Amino acid sequence: MNKNNHPNDVIVSGIHLELTPSLKTFVQDKADRLFRHEERIVRMRVELECDPQQDVPHRFTAKGHIQINGPDLNASVAAEEIHKAVALLTDKLDHMLRRRASYLKVRRHRMHGVEWADVALPKAG
Repeated sequence: MNKNNHPNDVIVSGIHLELTPSLKTFVQDKADRLFRHEERIVRMRVELECDPQQDVPHRFTAKGHIQINGPDLNASVAAEEIHKAVALLTDKLDHMLRRRASYLKVRRHRMHGVEWADVALPKAG
């Protein structure tokens, strides 16, 4: 659950694909992992697409859009099976969230320009 006790807002849509209740549940279960890692997620949108014109390894595409405080995260994954595409998408978004969190943590601990205000710097020649 989010900090505000709102349920996790996951929007699942299908393009040229029938969304079954089991598929929606599968996406929700996978998305719950992301909500456990990052509580500041506002909303997550997942688009599942089937393109019969594509070759088999790229037939199913899963696109994820995470709205979060700061820049939104977007990812896309193609696979030969829809469940595999959703699992790969979740892994990719999880990796992006972890990278973002570690970057913000490093930024917090860097020295700022204000801390150098009382230091006498040599003058350039």
